[in-house]
Amino acid sequence: MRKAPRLLYGLWTLVTLLGLLLPTAGWSLGRQESEMPAGATAAVGVMIVLFLILGLAIYVYMALSLQTIAKKTNTENAWMAWIPIVNIILMLNIAKKPLWWIILMLIPLVNLVIMIIVWMAIAEARGKPSWWGILLIVPFVGIIVPGYLAFSD
Repeated sequence: MRKAPRLLYGLWTLVTLLGLLLPTAGWSLGRQESEMPAGATAAVGVMIVLFLILGLAIYVYMALSLQTIAKKTNTENAWMAWIPIVNIILMLNIAKKPLWWIILMLIPLVNLVIMIIVWMAIAEARGKPSWWGILLIVPFVGIIVPGYLAFSD
């Protein structure tokens, strides 16, 4: 048996056990036990754990992609990709944009426009067409863009 299926099987077993044990450990999500059956509570627990694992996987993918882009563009402090909020400074450094743009990223709706402009500049810094930055607003395609910019030649 290969390691990947064995790892996935072990991960699935862990998620299932956590989903079954969390509700019995007193986590009834703020409801009385009589209001929610144990099976439904277990399903909610499994879903929470799966969303946490998915979120962690996306975070690692984005941080690794940003760190690789920083290394390929010879930007200092590539390790900043792993620290939330600080990674925005790294993105601005890669894109050669002023640091005061962080303030613009705190304004709702303006931050979407600024992030697209920054990712367009990051694409240009990697020698790719700037329209790759615009693709971030397309659902599901936006997840592929950082990986493409990081791991393509």
